[in-house]
Parts: sequence; structure tokens; C-alpha cells
Amino acid sequence: MPEPTSPASAVGHAVYPSLRGRRVFITGGGSGIGAAMVSAFAEQGAQVAFVDVAEAASRALAEQVAAAGHPAPWWQVCNVRDVAALQRAIDEAATALGDFSVLVNNVASDDRHTVESVTPEYWDERMAINQRPAFFAIQAVVPGMRRLGSGSIVNLGSTGWQRNSSGYPCYAVAKSSVNGLTHGLAGSLGAHRIRVNTVSPGWVMTERQVKLWLTPESEQAVRRDQCLPDLLQPVHVARMVLFLASDDAAMCTAQEFKVDAGWA
Repeated sequence: MPEPTSPASAVGHAVYPSLRGRRVFITGGGSGIGAAMVSAFAEQGAQVAFVDVAEAASRALAEQVAAAGHPAPWWQVCNVRDVAALQRAIDEAATALGDFSVLVNNVASDDRHTVESVTPEYWDERMAINQRPAFFAIQAVVPGMRRLGSGSIVNLGSTGWQRNSSGYPCYAVAKSSVNGLTHGLAGSLGAHRIRVNTVSPGWVMTERQVKLWLTPESEQAVRRDQCLPDLLQPVHVARMVLFLASDDAAMCTAQEFKVDAGWA
């Protein structure tokens, strides 16, 4: 089988030899930032598994990755609100591919809401997407990482709650807890050479964000408030995650890495 080519190397982006053949699990990998990470890891020669609720988008992504000559990703439709289903998917993927060296807790939903509109049921539903899956995915992969003797866990946070932002208080609570999750586990897991870090993006121009929230006024505001003039793209976040997953980041743990063009 020919070695997969890497578009990253063709345009001068980093290639991480330690990621070749490494098994990676990504939640919410079917679109947006998650899809960019699936593609980026596959381009490095990693064996990627991912879950997502969007079946058509996930299938198209898997076919696109394979057609480009990279290892075909394992994927499954999964609603991460169902913890048992999430952990079962991780176990099935590990059975098919082997224990995972890398976990990326990416899945999230930043639906807008007001303080007054939040009910206990809505609160629980938001936490079931934006907070709870990360812990239980970690719980599922840690035994395999211990068997391997090391691992890298990357939790996707947000810089939105670190600004004077409004419109998603439940999302802000959930995402602010990501740093606590990272710090709370890095010490105990570090004894097994399992690293835990947070990557906090700024406003990333995914298809969903552009469709739902981007206006000429908000684009002008983000360009004004960022230190860099260019709008963030999913691949910018993926490149930071690649670094943290690789052996190049062997001594990076319990940290938050912001990819926000200086926005927060």
C-alpha cells in the first residue's frame, strides 16, 4: 500500500512522524472543526475514528478522506447525550482498530438562549452535549492509554465565555468547566504519561457559524477585536490539536492553548 501523501507538507505545514499509525478518536467529527481534525490526522497517516449525529456528512467525509489516499476513518452515528452509546462506540472502535493514543473531545453546540428561558430540562440537555461527554469519553479511553503507556487527551474549550459575550449562558458554563476538567485530571493521569490539555478556539468560521451568526457587522467587529486580521478557519484549530497529540508536545499538559487570533 503506498504511503499516504500529506497536503500539509506540500504547503509547508508541519508533519509529525509520531502520528503515523497512531489511533485517534474524535467526538463530533463529521463536520466543522471536527471534520478538519479528522482530515488533518488522516493526512498525517493516523488511523482515525469519530462519532457524529450527522450520518450523511460523516459518510461523505470518510469517503473523501479515503479517496485522497489516506487511511479510511472508522465512524459511527452516535448521539453523545447517550453516555452508554458513546462509550460503546469507543469500545467498538478500539476493538476494530486497537487502543487509542489520542482522544479529542470536540463535540459541542452553542445554541443561543436567554437566562430567562432556561428550564432545568434545557439546562440538563445543554450539559449533556457540551459538558458530560468529555468526561465519559476520557473514562472510556484511559484504560487503553494505560496499556499503551502514554496518551494525549485534548479537550476543546472556548474563548467566548472569556470575553464579554452573551447569548449562551449554558454554553458558557459548560465550556468554562473544560479547563477544570483538564486541570482536574492532568495530575492523576500524568503518572501514566497521559497528557491532558485544552484548546480554546475563538470564533471559527465553520459552515454553521457563517450560516447562523455571521453578518457584515459581526464580521467587522471580529476583525476589529482580533489582533490578526484574518478570520479563523477550522484547520487553524486542527493544527494546534495535531501538535498536542504528537510526541513534539511530550511535556505539555494541564495547559490551555488559545487559537483565537488574539480575540480574547
